[in-house]
Amino acid sequence: MVELSERLARLTGLGHAFYGSDGASATEIALKMSFHYWRNSGRPEKTGFVSLKNGYHGETIGALSVTDVALFKDTYAPLLRLSHQAMSPDWRLAGPGESAEAYARRAAADLDAWLATHADTTAAVILEPLVQGAAGMAMYHPAYLNAVRASCDRHAVHLIADEIAVGFGRTGTLFACQQAAASVADIADFLCLSKGITGGYLPLSAVLTREAVYAAFYDDRTARGFLHSHSYTGNPLACRAALAVLDIFEEDRVLERNRAAAARFDARLAAVRAHPRVRDFRRTGMIWAFEVADAPAGFAGDFHRRALARGVFIRPIGATVYFMPPYVLDDAAMALLADTVLELLNT
Repeated sequence: MVELSERLARLTGLGHAFYGSDGASATEIALKMSFHYWRNSGRPEKTGFVSLKNGYHGETIGALSVTDVALFKDTYAPLLRLSHQAMSPDWRLAGPGESAEAYARRAAADLDAWLATHADTTAAVILEPLVQGAAGMAMYHPAYLNAVRASCDRHAVHLIADEIAVGFGRTGTLFACQQAAASVADIADFLCLSKGITGGYLPLSAVLTREAVYAAFYDDRTARGFLHSHSYTGNPLACRAALAVLDIFEEDRVLERNRAAAARFDARLAAVRAHPRVRDFRRTGMIWAFEVADAPAGFAGDFHRRALARGVFIRPIGATVYFMPPYVLDDAAMALLADTVLELLNT
């Protein structure tokens, strides 16, 4: 655990780690830690959280409170704490002639205006950097991250980067925040990690944070300590698996290989991109997505079943078809995916 913490610190610039067992646990840890930091710092009124419209951060109580996906949230609404959902930087929502970057800056300005009025009661902003997964792989310009970081600094609010789904190379860099700044620490006060951290072999999550947050809890008084625990926190086998994953990233030059693989898959998907039913075809790193313009009711389930019958597992989100393939995807699998999707679009 110590070795993994030191290695993650070198990679991110965030020098302290707290471990959990899954993504939702990481979200809970970050939310509680931000809340408790402000309490320990003499600002107990800073208890609120801001997330993005259509954002997703997990399905435990705290995580659902900052999630904006009705399917997961509505049933449990009476149990949840209210949070504010800010304008999404999803470039599909840009106005006519408005670039992805211009729209991202407009969304950030909207958040800044809200914080200007509510920062005194706000602990943190939580967001999925670059790609909002459950929102239908909503992608946005990295300028948004820089603008929100500046806004959080201006208004004394934490920024929680939820890289549970987008970390470990999924967006093209080891961490998505690195597309906005050289170091993750230049963007995030808290970084939530899971999924790819162990290559899917064992459950593990981590929340990384900076020295100032750690110092706020360093005290002999128990009530000032971070009161959170999991039976399998820092499980040594899971930590060893995570270290093996980091070794593989370095030794096999995974990010470089992914860039080459993504270029080949782009070429394979050319006919899909040009298909008359396809709208807003997009890619960030090793994530591809598009909407089917005339998708009927029940489209997602029907598309999934028909693809599965052809040996391909694709599970659309509403009318959004997406690919998040494993990094070992070879040319034969690329061809099968592209050809199957094209066939299904034509029937």
